[in-house]
Amino acid sequence: MLTYNEKLAIIESFPELERKNVSLGRVNFQFEDSVSDKKNIVYHLHPNGNGFVYAGQLDNYDTDEKGLVNIRDFTEDQLRNLLKEAIQSLSPVEKSTGEEAIIGDSKEERWVDSEKNLLILVEENESWNIYFGLNLDNTFDTYEEAEAFLQEEGFSRK
Repeated sequence: MLTYNEKLAIIESFPELERKNVSLGRVNFQFEDSVSDKKNIVYHLHPNGNGFVYAGQLDNYDTDEKGLVNIRDFTEDQLRNLLKEAIQSLSPVEKSTGEEAIIGDSKEERWVDSEKNLLILVEENESWNIYFGLNLDNTFDTYEEAEAFLQEEGFSRK
């Protein structure tokens, strides 16, 4: 089992994580660029070596009801891999070449649902088009109509 200081050193080696001291000597680490409301990647790392990492978007970890994995007995490699995967699962998606072709210089917004499906809302020729990948999914005359549709379908702005 890694010590508290060893775990702390591993976690602090990820520059995208920001340390937040909490009560009883525990430490959280937040990922400010998260596409989700979930910002805490490391939760309550305790001086006794216990702590949790958010893996709610990952399928290959045994998580509790909050999506947390207990890292008490993790090795260095296991902890590094879990942190990389957790950060990646909450990172913004880079635009693909195909998306660039659709969007170009147009105004666009990205919307996601609870299953992490991504829709892109693009203003084109005085209309608002919704794309799923490279496919046109829907067209609306106003932004308000498009926004209402997306919200009704369970999507929220990234």
